[in-house]
Amino acid sequence: MNMWKGAIEDAMQKIKQNIVKHPGKLPHITEGQQYEWGENNDWIEGFYVGMMWLAYEYGQDPFYKEAAESYLANFKDRLDRHVALDHHDIGFLYSLSAVAQWRVTGSDTARAVALQAADTLLARWRPHMEIIQAWGQADDPENGGRIIIDCLLNLPLLFWAHEQTGDAKYYDVAMKHALQSQKFLVRGDGSSYHTFYFDVNNGQAIRGGTHQGYQDGSTWTRGQAWGIYGFALAYRYTKHEAFLDTAKHLARYFIRHMAADAVVYWDFDVPVEESTPRDSSASAIAACGLLELLELIEDRDPDRLLFEDALHRSMKALVEHYSTMDLPDAEGLLKHGSYHVRGDRAPDDYMIWGDYFYLEALVRLEQGIKGYWYEV
Repeated sequence: MNMWKGAIEDAMQKIKQNIVKHPGKLPHITEGQQYEWGENNDWIEGFYVGMMWLAYEYGQDPFYKEAAESYLANFKDRLDRHVALDHHDIGFLYSLSAVAQWRVTGSDTARAVALQAADTLLARWRPHMEIIQAWGQADDPENGGRIIIDCLLNLPLLFWAHEQTGDAKYYDVAMKHALQSQKFLVRGDGSSYHTFYFDVNNGQAIRGGTHQGYQDGSTWTRGQAWGIYGFALAYRYTKHEAFLDTAKHLARYFIRHMAADAVVYWDFDVPVEESTPRDSSASAIAACGLLELLELIEDRDPDRLLFEDALHRSMKALVEHYSTMDLPDAEGLLKHGSYHVRGDRAPDDYMIWGDYFYLEALVRLEQGIKGYWYEV
């Protein structure tokens, strides 16, 4: 059994174990090397359902399909009641639940839920700034004019809605937000801001900053990883060459600053000591971004060998040294993920998004199965 296959089999066993042990519940980030199982009221629940769909596609075991489908009504109800949806992470929630179900099964019900989710995300569009507001209400004094780099992974929901309906509003909003993200979140050396502020009154750019990074001018590694994958996906949908160039630029920076074991610390600029937290989830996201880039670039591209080497070194390190393959009762798949180090929230634990992207990278390496960000 090769390395990837063994890691996938372990992941599938743990997903099944979690489904059986926590029926109808969804994982929330806590501490103590376990998840807190509860209701659908955070930004992260889609990752768990997405893992079920990946497991089903990989092994065709209907157990995972039935489990994933059982959550659709819950996600629909959350939309209808607008429960904790004053944020941009609608794509994370619904691309990996409703869109995934539609892609795999062709469900009309799932398609309708996904389109409703796209409209919910569209309501966060602020035309005078040409941004999708990240957090809070439009009149929020702190966040009214704020974008974050994570939102690039929410844009595929809008691009998908455009493909489904032919309505240009979805495409236009996603495209304009991606352009603003490229212009203001990406720095000249290929590093990135986590967040950027605009004046809510006149729409003018104010400054870059961070929420979860080390400091305002540093490069939060998970944000950098979102940028790699997000701009690659934006290129896939739009064929705007500058998005591909930006994804490659961010990837080169990420690779140059990886730790010696090919898994990153939580911020590229934080002073490294023995106790400095890693973020295995950032490395898993970046691996998916590199896989996407390797499919998009030409064989003769000068970055191909660099990307291939970094991908395999990083994934090998995750499997051999960061996975829970040696812990059969673990709820998570990857150790040493970090959520919000500066805020002292789960600085070294399981991250459900890390688990999802780790599994997405594994099944893509092993069987060519991709995530649910675009039509295969």
